[in-house]
Amino acid sequence: MTYHPKSDFMAIMMTRGFLADCTDYQGLDEALVKGVVPAYIGFDATAKSLHVGSLIQIMMLRWLQKTGHKPITLMGGGTTKVGDPSFRADERPLLSAAQIDDNIAGIKKVFSAYIRYDESPSGALMLNNAEWLDGLNYLDFLRDIGRHFSINRMLSFESVKSRLDREQSLSFLEFNYMILQAYDFLELNRRYGCLLQMGGSDQWGNIINGIDLTRRVLDSEIYGLTSPLLTTSDGKKMGKSAAGAVWLNADMLSSYEFWQFWRNTTDADVGRFLKLYTELPVEECDRLGALGGSEINEAKIILANEVTTLAHGRAAAEAAEATAREVFEKGGIGEDLPTLTLSAGEVGDGISIVQLIVRAGLAASGKEAKRLISDSGARMNDEPLTDAGLMLSAADLAAPVKLSAGKKRHALVQIG
Repeated sequence: MTYHPKSDFMAIMMTRGFLADCTDYQGLDEALVKGVVPAYIGFDATAKSLHVGSLIQIMMLRWLQKTGHKPITLMGGGTTKVGDPSFRADERPLLSAAQIDDNIAGIKKVFSAYIRYDESPSGALMLNNAEWLDGLNYLDFLRDIGRHFSINRMLSFESVKSRLDREQSLSFLEFNYMILQAYDFLELNRRYGCLLQMGGSDQWGNIINGIDLTRRVLDSEIYGLTSPLLTTSDGKKMGKSAAGAVWLNADMLSSYEFWQFWRNTTDADVGRFLKLYTELPVEECDRLGALGGSEINEAKIILANEVTTLAHGRAAAEAAEATAREVFEKGGIGEDLPTLTLSAGEVGDGISIVQLIVRAGLAASGKEAKRLISDSGARMNDEPLTDAGLMLSAADLAAPVKLSAGKKRHALVQIG
């Protein structure tokens, strides 16, 4: 793609690797040069926090605001009641209104670390699509909005087609999701002058629907921009670790574990992740990403520090690095390590080392913990564990015990 952008925002999207596709590069670029562009990304409230898989979108909103435009974070209080079927093999479990509100309260904490909500021209807006979706009259909606959608065209979208090709059921409830998301764009344009919807490339079909609908109903010129769906160089989906989802809220994942996730980035991903998830200059990201040997580890520490500072603050990043150096370089027990606190009753006459490894989050199952021990990958207080049948008593846990899986993952176990 040879388009040379005039706006700061489009230049950043292109040089840092955020851009997968755009409905009209030139039209959007000119709008961005002309004045403040309100742009939104929708986030369904399926959990109490967003995870690292959403961070690319959050960074897009951050850059949008830093270049003088207006981010809109749209909470899917209405659409979460339906569930996005895009590229899913099964229907999402339906959540109650109370669960959704609870999740939205948790997610709001994430955004305030990255973007500024105020009354200035580029001050962000936090909105909830339940505001216009909850009160819809079904028959009026079908007549006024539904008539603009072609079933033939909706069936041709990859997100729907892939489900039907596998002969997996797609409920009518889910099929409505793309109409509701398209309606969001129309309402945001009507109410707030929103000109741009952004999202992952799996949202392309939904974004196109919203643009078509808004043009037909309001005759407004609006735009769509997508980011690549990120996988790590070894093919894993971004946002997952061996121990589960990498949450952005500190109350769901400690800042040390968050820091450690980035410190464990594979060598091949360092340069790319520095461009996407930090604000270091592109040239510096390229230089750090090209380092070899042991020097790449220092680049990973810079990555971990920069990303953790944005999410949890500079003090949390420095504490995490200090703990890591204490654990890795000096063999000590760092204060910030993830800690499993057991009651004396839980330990009783003894608790198995396999159970402790699983409960400390170092293995997903007992089978995996046993394999870790048999492969010489588990240690207790830095000494190799060889007996999968080992039982620990309350006396053994009187002082905190450090468990390790491989060289990089550690946890403390203690009696509280």
